[in-house]
Amino acid sequence: MEAVEIPIFLQCFFEFLGTYVMILLGCGVVACVSLKGSKGFGGGWVVVTLAWGLAVMCGVFIAGPYTGAHLNPAVTLGLAMAGKFDWGMVIP
Repeated sequence: MEAVEIPIFLQCFFEFLGTYVMILLGCGVVACVSLKGSKGFGGGWVVVTLAWGLAVMCGVFIAGPYTGAHLNPAVTLGLAMAGKFDWGMVIP
């Protein structure tokens, strides 16, 4: 099976979408646990930690097949410095 080159626009779109979903779910659970009017109020740090882990997993599932899921810019910079990622792709 031959590798298919994915256009840069699609790669950027899926990175954005994966990051968006991760932040939406992660911050949503923090709001749920923190706000007194919500059903999850007082859920505690275990709920927040588990939900953030699941949020990262969802972001990776979305972006991973297209970009390798560099949802954190530090991952991209680290891979570029190690020579495992093209420097021309760091800015986009």
